Amino acid sequence: MGKGGGCVPSKQRAPKGVSDKDPPTPNQERNSTVIISGQSQTQSINTTTTQVQDGLQFPKKLKIFIVFYSTYGHVEILAKRMKKGVDSIEGVEGVLYRVPETLAPDILEQMRVPPKDNEVPLISVEELVEADGFLFGFPTRYGCMAAQMKAFFDSTGRLWEQQKLAGVPAGFFVSTGTQGGGQETTAWTAITQLAHHGMLYVPIGYTFGAGMFKMDSIRGGSPYGAGVFSGDGTREPSDTELALAEHQGKYMAGIVKRFAKAS
Repeated sequence: MGKGGGCVPSKQRAPKGVSDKDPPTPNQERNSTVIISGQSQTQSINTTTTQVQDGLQFPKKLKIFIVFYSTYGHVEILAKRMKKGVDSIEGVEGVLYRVPETLAPDILEQMRVPPKDNEVPLISVEELVEADGFLFGFPTRYGCMAAQMKAFFDSTGRLWEQQKLAGVPAGFFVSTGTQGGGQETTAWTAITQLAHHGMLYVPIGYTFGAGMFKMDSIRGGSPYGAGVFSGDGTREPSDTELALAEHQGKYMAGIVKRFAKAS
């Protein structure tokens, strides 16, 4: 947050507009009962939302928002493969979103940036509260997240004030141009965004198994999350990089599912 947004106000007073009372427990407001007109309604049962229609109950899938920024498409390829992993876990669904572009069209044209896939909608700050988990993907800029993703996080101040995302699991996946370009630091430096929101960072560790240790080919990714080497922009993700992305999606879906049951 800018200018002390993440600092503790003096005299132990709450920031302006924030109640002095204890905040609600994580997911308390997120699982409240919602009544829908007509014959459908949703109700919270042990934090697992069910949809009731015509007297029949249908479990509503947990949603993991896969929110990304992709310049030349490498991060987007990982995001779509990650969704495949999320969707493979029963009761969990991956939802793709991209963050708004901040560069002017003429600049993008000079950079030879390909057009965006219109099938992937833009995410709004207000929609973030609907997610049960997050996977944020972005390319590196000098070892940190790209400005487009940072600008989006900077716009979440209202949610930060009310700690609306506190307790929600989240992970990262990245793209870098070179082997020493920030596969670990790009994710590591992004953890501050989660910390200020009270979100729960979920790295993949070495859960990918033997694939994390192979040295016979160039591979992006780290214990912090999946990754891809883009090179000069023409390199395509390898089979191993795609498999790691799918694994992270499946792993995060399992975490979110267990977390929902335990809440």
